[in-house]
Amino acid sequence: MRGTSPNVSRLSIFTAAMSVCDPSLEGHASRVGAHAEAVARRLGWTGEALDDLRLGAALHDVGKVNVRPGVLSKPGRLDEHELAEVRAHPVEGAWLIAGIPSLAAALPYVLFHHERWDGGGYPTRRAGLEIPLEGRLLAVADAFDAMTSARPYCDARAFDGAVAEVERCSGTQFDPAVAAAFVEAYVAGEIVAAEPLSVAV
Repeated sequence: MRGTSPNVSRLSIFTAAMSVCDPSLEGHASRVGAHAEAVARRLGWTGEALDDLRLGAALHDVGKVNVRPGVLSKPGRLDEHELAEVRAHPVEGAWLIAGIPSLAAALPYVLFHHERWDGGGYPTRRAGLEIPLEGRLLAVADAFDAMTSARPYCDARAFDGAVAEVERCSGTQFDPAVAAAFVEAYVAGEIVAAEPLSVAV
């Protein structure tokens, strides 16, 4: 009988750690992955690219294991130091998975999903096409799920309102082509409540 694959073990360890530090992260990752995959298919992604996307979505917030739970669950506005702690999670996540060849495909999702098309994001403040497409794609799906999920500091928005916000932020926060594909996927009924994703490693 074969033992558990080291790749599966590493992914399981990271996802378990994420669930412990913030139980909402696992469901968030599944929804982000499902929404992002719908958009990726609109953009013509297939095969290995979709497998990499699923892995990246599963791990995109892994750096939050290094953020204090009290900061993640704080109901009010974060102070300057707390905000800096949260905004460090893409870099922290990249450090956690760096050097693990089986997780290398997740790196651009982990590191760049909070960059903005206009250069106002973090952690690198890249702009436009300087941001890897993986990050630009996940940024839209991640923001949409943040808007449509209840958080300690705000209520969930309706899907229609969140889609309108994606349209409004096209060309500023989001890559216009990715935002347009997201809206097309939503109109076509492809952006729906997500089932847990199966990740190939």
